[in-house]
Amino acid sequence: MKPNRNYLLLLAGQFLSAFGDNAILAVIVGQLTYLQKAGAITAEQLRTSNTIYTSLLFVPYVLLAPLAGYLNDRFAKTMWLVGGNALKLLGTGLCALSVWFGPTWQGLGYLVVGIGACFYGPAKYGILPEILPRERLVKANGTVELLTLVAILSGYITGSALADVFKDRVLVSYGVLGVLFGTALLLNFLMTPTPHKPDIRLGESIGEFTGHLRDLLAGARLRRVIVGTALFWVCGAAMKINFQPWGLEVLHLSDNTQIALLSAWLAVGIMLGSILAGQLHAVGDLSRAKTYGFALAAMLALLSTVNTLGFWRTPVVQLGPLHLVVPVVLLLIATGVAAGLFLIPLNAALQAESDPAKLGKTIAVQNLGDNLGMLLAGAYVFAGVKVGLSSSGVFLGLALGVAAIVAWMKFAAKPVSP
Repeated sequence: MKPNRNYLLLLAGQFLSAFGDNAILAVIVGQLTYLQKAGAITAEQLRTSNTIYTSLLFVPYVLLAPLAGYLNDRFAKTMWLVGGNALKLLGTGLCALSVWFGPTWQGLGYLVVGIGACFYGPAKYGILPEILPRERLVKANGTVELLTLVAILSGYITGSALADVFKDRVLVSYGVLGVLFGTALLLNFLMTPTPHKPDIRLGESIGEFTGHLRDLLAGARLRRVIVGTALFWVCGAAMKINFQPWGLEVLHLSDNTQIALLSAWLAVGIMLGSILAGQLHAVGDLSRAKTYGFALAAMLALLSTVNTLGFWRTPVVQLGPLHLVVPVVLLLIATGVAAGLFLIPLNAALQAESDPAKLGKTIAVQNLGDNLGMLLAGAYVFAGVKVGLSSSGVFLGLALGVAAIVAWMKFAAKPVSP
């Protein structure tokens, strides 16, 4: 009974925690929409602040990844599930201080939320072999991934709705988020503690991580696979950052909820592309990776034309408060399909072709690359704003960058199994 109880508590806590991670960002950047509409900040200030806030989450993942891995190996993973949510709750409280002491506290608070997420992440997957039998691990990992995806989408949309409804009472939004993280903390606290391993040493753990990083990057094929998965996350992060100014300036969307739906259409396409990839390609088949990469670059380039080509703007469907520009919705879904087709074969190849005994470290290296890519995406958008690049220009520059990197991705033959 205890493993099943722990598993159910893990799923419930993970959903609320991931939901809160995305809702709090939406609440923070959602305030920028109304500050710009009121003339309190310029469009450039909105884009700069949006980029900085969004990028703060990635900094801990890049700087603290080896430490987070060590702490989750050394101490009980249930402790870090609780500890991660405690940090997120603390970060939410710091964000709430911005109501009285200014926006700097939101940045500090969201950075603390990111630190909590960094320490929480390895625990949510690493705990599964400790609470479930081996034959249930594949299904359990899939369930955690599915719940996380649903939490990301619903959390960002809900956070955007909170930012719209309570735009003049931001403290209410932070109160709701505090309840979410507090409930997740309680659910994880109720889990039966898992074992700790006091013999694991920090120096050895970091040495193993850096050694495996060198080993993976030494192989031409897996090096390009890691770059390819990071490129997917570069696109995802840059688009997420750019959707707010693009939605306001180009699509003339009226509120944060409408803007959040742009990410939802993209996610629908990624899910469709992921399903298609599983049907079209065997594990290790990267024969069309470059084709899908160029298709993704082409879709990004088309997004940059929405501002100048009138045919993207009609027909429009009005579903209650939702203002759906149908061609743009279809273009975002198509972009997601290309992205999903590009990513999934790369993920499968990395997992299948790396050393099975070091798969956890392989995923840790991949996560480091992905988060570094997202941080670079933030730097790209920030630099674009500073040189006067429009939101449409950000999409075009991203398309050119993707095309250039994909052209470099010449995959070596799949290793032959002994």
